[in-house]
Amino acid sequence: MAKIFQVTARAGMTRVVEPLARRLLRAGVTPNAVTVTGTLGVLVGALGFGARGHLVAGALIVTVFALTDLLDGTMARMSGGSTRFGAFLDSSMDRIADSAVFGAVAYYLATEGDHSGVAAALLCLAAGSLVSYVKARAEGLGMTCDVGIAERTERLLIVGVGGLLTGVGVDPALEIALWLLAAVSIFTVGQRMAHVYRQAQRLPTAPGGQG
Repeated sequence: MAKIFQVTARAGMTRVVEPLARRLLRAGVTPNAVTVTGTLGVLVGALGFGARGHLVAGALIVTVFALTDLLDGTMARMSGGSTRFGAFLDSSMDRIADSAVFGAVAYYLATEGDHSGVAAALLCLAAGSLVSYVKARAEGLGMTCDVGIAERTERLLIVGVGGLLTGVGVDPALEIALWLLAAVSIFTVGQRMAHVYRQAQRLPTAPGGQG
């Protein structure tokens, strides 16, 4: 059911994003420029607003700019596919943006004396990095890893909704969202590792060994 909802939501977003992607390409905007702009927007929302307690503004800015992750990918596909540098840049910018979001959340919660929330934010940061690493490592070994209920866009939307609700007075919403996100992120790591394990059982021994 979660997978069906995820696919349906992404299909809906694609119908919205594709016309914008075409306009930007016609205007000469590159996917890499959108990637960098999106990351800068997330940094402004997270560090400039969220970390200072302006949760509604921070959540809205981060959510809007996080959606450029769909936009730059759509633009790359329309223009003939992502380049190697484009893929590298996109992954690198994603890690910078994620670190800013959860670092800002942890800082804000620390100033509020919410130690449980800080722990959840740091766990989300670590688990989110692991979600991405497992996929990258699998693909580096020649396998696929496009599975999981909590990919990057979903993770940012969950924390964004939590921040937005807390900002309008629903005090426990952000902490609840963080613990929920930590749980689904850890579950996603397990999903991806199990998926890779099944593939690895059918393949020769990987180069480089363990480490």
